[in-house]
Amino acid sequence: MRYSYIRPREKTIVTSEFKLVTSFFSVTFFMLFTTYGFLLYKNYSFIKNKKEVVYEIIDLNQSIFSMRNEIAFIENEKELATSIFTHNSVLKESIANLFDLVPEQITLSKATLLKNGLILQGITPNRDVYNFMLQAPLRSIFAQTYSSFYPASNGWLFFVSKNYVDSNETLIINKEE
Repeated sequence: MRYSYIRPREKTIVTSEFKLVTSFFSVTFFMLFTTYGFLLYKNYSFIKNKKEVVYEIIDLNQSIFSMRNEIAFIENEKELATSIFTHNSVLKESIANLFDLVPEQITLSKATLLKNGLILQGITPNRDVYNFMLQAPLRSIFAQTYSSFYPASNGWLFFVSKNYVDSNETLIINKEE
């Protein structure tokens, strides 16, 4: 018995619709796997770059730390140099003032600067010139002043003057510096 007027076609599993659907799915899967592979590569690349950046940051932090130490050392050296320069300037000015104290009639042969005093050696025409022109200013500066005289062959007097600052005054001077 026949119910159809056309001849039946042979039925196969692989039809044109199946081929079309299979090609679309295969293109889609190919694109998905390609995208997944690309993302895996990019993720690996980002992790590698991140490690390099972390190492660079560590190196830079070490460089910054060493530079800060060098800056601190240089600043300490600068402060030390400034204090030495200031101390030398004060000392130079003090020595200049000391030599300004010495009158023309008195000749100094030796001046020794101590931490808490001053020793002067020289020659003077007589004791009065020394007492009025040099010892008076020295007594106003120093707490203790001792002088000794020795006769010279030309009639003048050799003198040795030892002048000391009181120990309390040196502490005050050191605190001010």
